[in-house]
Amino acid sequence: MPIAVVARPVLLLSCFFLLPSLQAQSVEPAAQLDALIRRGMADWRIPGLAVVVVQDGEIAFRETYGVKDLASDAPVDAETLFTMASTTNAMIALSVALLVDEGKLAWEDPVRDHLPSFRLSDPYVTADARVKDLFTHNLGIGNADLLWSLDSVSTGQTLQRFAHAEREYPLRGGFVYQNIMYAIASELIEAVSGRHWTTFVEERLFTPLGMDRSVARSAAIREAGNYVTPYFDDPEAGIVPVAYNFSDQVGAAGMIWSSIDDISNYLEFLVNDGVFRGDTLVRRETFNYLFRPHTILPEPMYPVQGLIRPHWMTYGLGWFQHDYRGEKLDFHTGSIGGLIAIAGLVRDQELAVYVFANLDHAELRHAILYKAIDLFAFEDNSRDWHQEVFELYSGINERREAQRRQSRASRVLGTEPSLPLAAYAGTYRHDMLGTITVTATEDGLRFVANDYLAASAEHWHYDTFLATVAAGGPPSQSQVMAQFALRPTGQVATLTIFGTAFDKLP
Repeated sequence: MPIAVVARPVLLLSCFFLLPSLQAQSVEPAAQLDALIRRGMADWRIPGLAVVVVQDGEIAFRETYGVKDLASDAPVDAETLFTMASTTNAMIALSVALLVDEGKLAWEDPVRDHLPSFRLSDPYVTADARVKDLFTHNLGIGNADLLWSLDSVSTGQTLQRFAHAEREYPLRGGFVYQNIMYAIASELIEAVSGRHWTTFVEERLFTPLGMDRSVARSAAIREAGNYVTPYFDDPEAGIVPVAYNFSDQVGAAGMIWSSIDDISNYLEFLVNDGVFRGDTLVRRETFNYLFRPHTILPEPMYPVQGLIRPHWMTYGLGWFQHDYRGEKLDFHTGSIGGLIAIAGLVRDQELAVYVFANLDHAELRHAILYKAIDLFAFEDNSRDWHQEVFELYSGINERREAQRRQSRASRVLGTEPSLPLAAYAGTYRHDMLGTITVTATEDGLRFVANDYLAASAEHWHYDTFLATVAAGGPPSQSQVMAQFALRPTGQVATLTIFGTAFDKLP
């Protein structure tokens, strides 16, 4: 069952008649936001969700909805753990801010001054990369998320392989979201503080903020208990559970789990500019630096921004930024394997919003964020954010499904592979992503990436196979095309899968 909505109390019952406007402002926005959430959960078919709004240092709204697991029907409560996913980024930037306050490093320090093992594919970028650049997604290196998706090696080994990621644009001359830079930041934290980043966050943020349920290692939720099951809404199978993602080798990029109760304290700290209940954790100057625009975004990152039409878009240190109704909004989404989050902060209004849910890319989160801002900062209930966002993403999903159907319709029937299946067997290698071993089976081929991720593949057409990842979710999300290319001599040269070419070893 939902927990009670928390509204700011009327000071004295005896003077209630003197404060009708205060009472209306306290109760009505909460009821209006609650109504939007309930409609949205039904339309999006979200199993469980939790929301908190903090204004002027106090909880203006906090509510939990639905269930953490459909099989058990166990309800979400204030202590239920959800993943923070990429909203973790801001906590890693905060951790480095603490070290800046201690004088142990500076934002403009070269990374290699503190982390000599730091290497990128471009020597110039390696030498000039500054501490702040680890948080701004603009060092010029292409996205390398496949690196941790296809393997589970240590953080150190992951970063060694990351050194093969090629530069795709000029240093500080673009924007490509780069999770692994936050893993590098976690190594920097350990090098400077002498403590693993998870220990540092627990001691320096969780403990002083009273975030007693939060865990910095995703796998630790098993011991902590009371955590959600991730779900995906498949066009054919409906709402189905998907596997947990415990990629702690890049944990600083998005593996912290927390509860809406703990997040309430975190938001109180944010709206008070680094001060929590009288205790200054981060100096004002350092805290403000986190929210300065450090990168200009060349184009919108979210479809919802088409509804907002901001005049400018930037990125701070772990925060996306744009203007909304004349105010600066700092926000960040988090999405990982059937779970989502969103954090938003309007600093000049001392307003912060946070949403958790256990349905993959449940974009109701955006509607909740902007509706909460409208209601609590502007006392405006005129815009139906749920309907606008739902229609927007319904159209996007329909086009995506049409493309999937078109791809299936383009299959050329009656073809056969150029070679016997055994000829495709062997080991294929990519300098950054490791190896994929291919073996022939009675039904087709079997792929194993780095002894970690397995997939079975059936012939599609010509030398293309349709691979289904064994540990994936429903078919619409766990299938990928794998194409073999032949040399002029007729031997297999490469396997292209996940959009990347792997060379066949002799």
